[in-house]
Amino acid sequence: MPSTGIPSPENTATGAPRPGGPGLLAGRTVSRIGYGAMQLRLHGDRAEAVAILRRAVELGIDHIDTAHFYGDGYVNGLIREAIRPEDGVLVASKVGATPNPGGPAPLRIAQRPEELRASVEDNLTSLGLEQIPLVNLRRADDGPGPQAEGEQVVDLDDQLAVMVAMRDEGKIGAIGLSSVTLDRLRRGIPAGIACVQNAYSLVARDDEDMLDLCVAENIAWVPYFPLGSALPGLPKVTDEPAVVAAAQSLGRTPAQVGLAWLLHHAPNVLLIPGTTNAEHLQANAAAGAIVLDDATQATLDAVPTRSRDIALG
Repeated sequence: MPSTGIPSPENTATGAPRPGGPGLLAGRTVSRIGYGAMQLRLHGDRAEAVAILRRAVELGIDHIDTAHFYGDGYVNGLIREAIRPEDGVLVASKVGATPNPGGPAPLRIAQRPEELRASVEDNLTSLGLEQIPLVNLRRADDGPGPQAEGEQVVDLDDQLAVMVAMRDEGKIGAIGLSSVTLDRLRRGIPAGIACVQNAYSLVARDDEDMLDLCVAENIAWVPYFPLGSALPGLPKVTDEPAVVAAAQSLGRTPAQVGLAWLLHHAPNVLLIPGTTNAEHLQANAAAGAIVLDDATQATLDAVPTRSRDIALG
């Protein structure tokens, strides 16, 4: 979805200020606070869902994260309807799973090279694009969610070979990795990796070495579950006393403080918090304006990491 204008680093193609300021992703300048569209798969009112996406653009968000397996193309269809070429939005999608209508779960693992290619084609069709600016390869042998078994255990080199081929063919603009280990990231870097999407938050910082490598290699760090897990019994950033205290001091919400900490923690962090609520969307975007003083930053940095056992919802 190319822009017809030339936005400044501070402003998007629509002229709106970028929430969180400018960041780099797949060779493009985008808002450091983007929008993760996964939750829209559960939004039954199509008009309201489209309105949420339009509101994101109005707020200066020009990085939207999606996947064809979010509602078997439903979310991609919403994006196709809502986002216009002149908005200059970078749409990032992902492969590694595929819809499973009527199955015990709404999706199934799809890691084989031919399945990755088929998933890219599905994304191109449902998004109505000739090229997807960024496609994340979501591995299924580490991190949250179902694990690969049998024929779905595929070597990273075989997967990257087909991803690079599709990039050379012009079907995708850049390659990202998701739910990846430090060793596999190192193996993938020669192929040209634009970003890493791993579960990461103030309370789940096991991947700090990987984040450092991404800073050194100019790879964007796009954490999912940026506020910890929403599942019962697992750690949540908004429950941390230090976060609650900082929020009270700043006159903000704990969620906003959790997002602000991520932006302050490393320069290559880009956020994709998701919501189906317009007020929450605006609050997420406003987190980019929060300034953390040295004392608050140090207090938050001292919060211990709780767990990496976060299940994918």
